Amino acid sequence: MPELLKKITKKQWQTIGKNAVILILLFALLFAVAVMSLNAVIISVTEDRILTSATASKLTDIDCILVLGCHVNSQYLADRLEVAFELYDAGASAKLLMTGDHGREVYDEVNHMLDKAIEHGIDEKDVFTDHAGFSTYESIYRAKEIFGADRIIIVTQEYHLYRSLYIAEKLGIEAYGVSATLHGYGTQEQQNIRETLARFKDFFFALVKPEPTFLGEFIPISGDAYPSHD
Repeated sequence: MPELLKKITKKQWQTIGKNAVILILLFALLFAVAVMSLNAVIISVTEDRILTSATASKLTDIDCILVLGCHVNSQYLADRLEVAFELYDAGASAKLLMTGDHGREVYDEVNHMLDKAIEHGIDEKDVFTDHAGFSTYESIYRAKEIFGADRIIIVTQEYHLYRSLYIAEKLGIEAYGVSATLHGYGTQEQQNIRETLARFKDFFFALVKPEPTFLGEFIPISGDAYPSHD
């Protein structure tokens, strides 16, 4: 093998290098086309299920309002909670399901969300908490398998709703979305890039349907929320 490498001329090495660069660029182009194509599909098949708060409040037999968590001190989460409380007050559903990351003692999205709901005047028996909603996919999977939610309203920012609704549909949940985009967000361009890649990833997650990090005991959304509290 070393002798063979010695026989390769400088010109041949240059040709090999150029071919390798072409292959890498071709792969990158195909990947970009695949990502953008799947993004377009996910948006097109879900956009008609994004409703206004007024329209969503007229839906019947909604098991819960699912609020997707994010950083505790972010404007994103504050806006999601504001919209969710408006929907609850308007009678869109009698139950709230707060889902987010509580994988460490020092970081807890869901109890923060529960506290905000109680501050708003919502009875804590109506506020379910999912402490293992470590991703959008896992939150929606667990909403069905742990809490038995089959017909839901998802509350998050609009850019995030398309992926959330797509996952829900593929997991057998009838879901509608209400946008919590109430402000301009300084990091929106970065979020859009991240979301584009996340849609690509979750397209395959929704296809394969892997189990989430944790499952657990069944806590019916139709009952009291206390067993879900930590």
